Amino acid sequence: MTDRPSVLVPIRVLEGEPLPEGIPELLANAHVVLLGYHVIPDQTAPGQARMQFEERATRRLEEFEEALTGAGATLEHRLVFTHNAQQTIHRQIRETDSLAVLVPNAIGDLEDVLVAVRGTVGLDRLARLLVGLFAETDVSVTLYHVTSEDESEADVAMLLDGLVDRLLESGFDGDRIETRTDRDVKPVAAIAELAETYDAVVMGESDPSIATFVFGMPAEQVTERFLGPVLIVQREPTEEE
Repeated sequence: MTDRPSVLVPIRVLEGEPLPEGIPELLANAHVVLLGYHVIPDQTAPGQARMQFEERATRRLEEFEEALTGAGATLEHRLVFTHNAQQTIHRQIRETDSLAVLVPNAIGDLEDVLVAVRGTVGLDRLARLLVGLFAETDVSVTLYHVTSEDESEADVAMLLDGLVDRLLESGFDGDRIETRTDRDVKPVAAIAELAETYDAVVMGESDPSIATFVFGMPAEQVTERFLGPVLIVQREPTEEE
């Protein structure tokens, strides 16, 4: 059994939304940090909201926990009442040392995963997530890189071959790994278009802006065209962080 990667799953716990279909199966080999959060008005104190809603929110989290652990995941959960969802998610990523964070959209059968490789930073962490979640399954992965102007073909080959080698060394079946590159395209648009033919997307983080990409305005370029789950591998925190 490979090491379980820790994955933060943010859920708006009091919105009445169910745990999206297929998420328990996607995270069956993960250690899930289930973050139930509820955004409250600026004039409402978090303690006041907790007194009013904690019991109902906890029941919802326990329902989600049962579904996730029933599929095979290990789990811990946290409940937060917050004025700022973005800040809460970012803080919880660091506090729980989560390897990845999930945008939990629904998924059907999980067969093919698109892995958008952004750069050399964090490749070990990206490999850890892929191996932990998928090495012992039948899921196939496509490692996809959009080449920048200053990258040579040798640079790209070294990048993708290096990630393939990491996966193979960790026991991933080479028959379930493919690589693909594109040049002279806009990365976000290219990922969104290609993602339409895959069941889930994994993105390797190469700079601090990736969280904005997922949870901020640019994410609409992907989520409007790709309705499945997106896993974002977090970069290694700096000493200052």
